[in-house]
Amino acid sequence: MIPQTKLYEWLTGDEDSRLCKDIPESACHEQPRNFFLHLVAALGNKLADELSSARLVLPWLLGVMGAPTWMVGLLVPIREAGALLPQLFVAGFIRLKPERKWVWVLGGILQAAAAVCLALLALAGHGGSGGALVLLALVALSLARGLSSIATKDVMGKTIAKQRRGTLMGWSGSVAGAVTLAAGAVLLLFDDRPGELALAVLLLVAALGWALNALCAAAIIEEPGATGGGANAWDSVKTGLALMRDDANFRHFNITRALLLSSALALPYVALMGQQRTGTELGGLGLLIVVSGLAGMVASPIWGKRSDVSSKTVMRDGAVGTAVCCLLGASLSWWPESVATTVWPYALIYALLVIVHSGVRLGRKTYIIDMAGSDNRALYVALSNTITGILMLAVGGVVGALAQWLGADGLLLVLAAIAALAAATARRLPEVED
Repeated sequence: MIPQTKLYEWLTGDEDSRLCKDIPESACHEQPRNFFLHLVAALGNKLADELSSARLVLPWLLGVMGAPTWMVGLLVPIREAGALLPQLFVAGFIRLKPERKWVWVLGGILQAAAAVCLALLALAGHGGSGGALVLLALVALSLARGLSSIATKDVMGKTIAKQRRGTLMGWSGSVAGAVTLAAGAVLLLFDDRPGELALAVLLLVAALGWALNALCAAAIIEEPGATGGGANAWDSVKTGLALMRDDANFRHFNITRALLLSSALALPYVALMGQQRTGTELGGLGLLIVVSGLAGMVASPIWGKRSDVSSKTVMRDGAVGTAVCCLLGASLSWWPESVATTVWPYALIYALLVIVHSGVRLGRKTYIIDMAGSDNRALYVALSNTITGILMLAVGGVVGALAQWLGADGLLLVLAAIAALAAATARRLPEVED
């Protein structure tokens, strides 16, 4: 126990592991142990996310099956919005549970089961019917992911002290970056069209990652919390709408978060530009994954430490960095052809964008957890995620149309302007770490 505590104090920069700000006094003693369980759980989750990526692995799966092309376009919206949209409706259900970690465990088990189904489909699925089953399994996976997401944040709020949560998420991001790096290195060894067996193995390893996530969640020591205020789905909706109307800070945060979607939306278009102009397929994509992993490893702990000091400043800086990266990406059209036709400038800009996007994600996660109290944290997180899911579906369609009309370069200019506006709104948010 002593080495664990010492390592915890080294990772957090805390000379007293008994710091207990905004968590029950009884949870102090278990904080170092819970810190590392959260960390390993994040490792399993990120490994699974990378090996079942809706931007990489599942499109290959549909291609191997011979599924219709239009199904590929549904993968990312289902994956992202499916995880976010239902969260408001389960917030009341989670509130009724004195120990919310079991909801997290259930989500991890369901995600593992969905990944096993996808692995079986990789071996046996064919054509449109197989593709339809893949989409159905992805819906189940995304809904389970949403269940885990909201429970994870609520459990973190009960087991990890304020001014330590950003550090935890930062180190989680660093570990996740190492996993991403390893996944990219493995993918570089594959042919352009990996076979059914290779995809099945990837998806089975993803299932093991979510099983590890659920196992760590079950091992977390969580003090039973209040169960008052639980509500059905409709009551949660009404409460959420009242929050948006009455809580100006929460409303302001959600406006800022919506504008910060520009960092996530810019990433695939930088990669797309690299693919279109260099002619690189899997090799270039593997390189982008590798630089993404390296960037996450380096940047996330730094952003995490800064988020514990001022998460709104981290969001502002991430937005400024997004605007700069988008402008750099748009300017590649004017670079010398000898440079613009190699994959390296795109990889560099992609890595920088991953760095600032990790700051955006860590800043907004830390902000909402610290802004909300223990009595309403699950509802705040669920409502904010549901709003973001709706916006992702709507904005995703608009961005796709703009990209078709303006091209990737023009779209990056639009996203740069949106990111600049996000920086301005983030700057006006109140501090919540004091």
